[in-house]
Amino acid sequence: MEIVLPPKSEHVTYDPPVLGHLGMKPELVVRDPDDERVWVEIEPNVWFRPLFFDMNSGSHGEVLRVRKGGVLSRHRHPSPVHGFVLKGRWHYVEHTWIAEEGSYVFEPPGEVHTLTVDDDCAEMQTFFVICGAVLYVDKDDNVVHVEDNVGLIELCKQAYEKNGLGADFVDQFIR
Repeated sequence: MEIVLPPKSEHVTYDPPVLGHLGMKPELVVRDPDDERVWVEIEPNVWFRPLFFDMNSGSHGEVLRVRKGGVLSRHRHPSPVHGFVLKGRWHYVEHTWIAEEGSYVFEPPGEVHTLTVDDDCAEMQTFFVICGAVLYVDKDDNVVHVEDNVGLIELCKQAYEKNGLGADFVDQFIR
């Protein structure tokens, strides 16, 4: 069996998988980017950069970046979410706590929240592992948009094609 390896770039490296002959894909080592083009805008003042898309489980890893005054629209998750704040601070409109640099956040399935970065915080970056889809909801909790790996990969392909990295740039993150 021929071993088919995903693409590499200056941002992603790996060694060939030990069980590549069985179809296993290699590990990922995703580097901190110098190239602003790796960030994909999802809302005004809100971007993400993919770290991995697990097409078997539907989970993905990302760094979410929100600049002052940015809001990630009201949403809920049908599966758990893990977050670790790398830079800055943020909060949910629906809660009293603030997640600051070094904070770990666990989001249980089903909770509705609106991620907000206040005007006095220049930028926050949080590493998230999202274990399934994100369901964006209106004020009555009706689902208005479903964000999953398939849609996120398509969004990345469009953004990367438009900014010159090429649509296939996202392929290196797919497992």
